[in-house]
Amino acid sequence: MDVMSSTAALVSFLPDELDGLVYCVGNINLKPFARMTESDFIDDFKLNVVGAATSIQQSLKSLKNASSASIVLISSVAARTGMAFHASIAASKAAIEGLSISLAAELSSSQIRVNIVAPSLTDTPLASKLLNTPEKMDASAKRHPLGKYGTPKDISAAIAFLLSAESSWITGQIIPVDGGLGNLKTTF
Repeated sequence: MDVMSSTAALVSFLPDELDGLVYCVGNINLKPFARMTESDFIDDFKLNVVGAATSIQQSLKSLKNASSASIVLISSVAARTGMAFHASIAASKAAIEGLSISLAAELSSSQIRVNIVAPSLTDTPLASKLLNTPEKMDASAKRHPLGKYGTPKDISAAIAFLLSAESSWITGQIIPVDGGLGNLKTTF
């Protein structure tokens, strides 16, 4: 499904009951603010926020039919950490955090939990240009207090936990999975 065009097709293949929904899209639109275009901001917002909102709307009936459901949205460490060249992505990911908190409040009476996972740079095909040499890999690892960049398993473990019954009393939370980058300053 291409959320940039329409999410209407989603409802046609959803089950009657849906226990969990993960909206896991992303892009890495890194450029100096002076070179950002209006289209850059609109496209990032449409992909991250409008796509999430319409996907959730299409899934809402099935989520409500489950006795308890969980929605997990993906943000970024950049939404809460000032990072150069991240203006558009940080703005759209901060908006998805606002959407998540609002939906957590609104959907709690339907026993639908809504949470955010906010990763830092993760070794995925999307980040391949940022991790395509040993020097870039080393520099990225050193930026993180734990001395490494993320792996898909790091992110998926947090998502799996938030989808599981083990997190049944967690909603409206932003879980950083960022190697400490968002909150820790370990160098002087």
